[in-house]
Amino acid sequence: MTKDVLLSIKGLQFEGENDASDLETITAAQYYKKNNNHYVIYEEATEGFRDTTKNVIHWDGKTLDVTKQGLINVHMIFEEKKKNITDYKTPFGSILIGIDTRQICVEEREEQIHVNVDYALEVNYEHLADCQISMAVRAKEGAQREQLS
Repeated sequence: MTKDVLLSIKGLQFEGENDASDLETITAAQYYKKNNNHYVIYEEATEGFRDTTKNVIHWDGKTLDVTKQGLINVHMIFEEKKKNITDYKTPFGSILIGIDTRQICVEEREEQIHVNVDYALEVNYEHLADCQISMAVRAKEGAQREQLS
């Protein structure tokens, strides 16, 4: 896969039986693979703020790490059948979150990678929502051709 990619991240939260919220971000990113470790790096702007957040997503097949540095600071670790707790720092204060990962599924193709994560999200040790992240990494040229057809 090429270094310049398009990254699509979809997040889905199930807060109640029939209450689900869906959010999608599509952005240009940089992709690297070294020693069977995958890295996606991109900048994220937050509405109403000048500062940005640098995001590094790393996975190796067993775990998925998300590190944010800048306006928002956090290191989230998703490991199957494990709960990880971290401090999520925002301009408005810090939140203690727990990530209880049920499943990580990675599907690699020549010019495309899909990563799906199913997890429970806790805030201050209380269950907040059941969540899913669906991430697609595509070579920029291939992604642009797909959008045109």
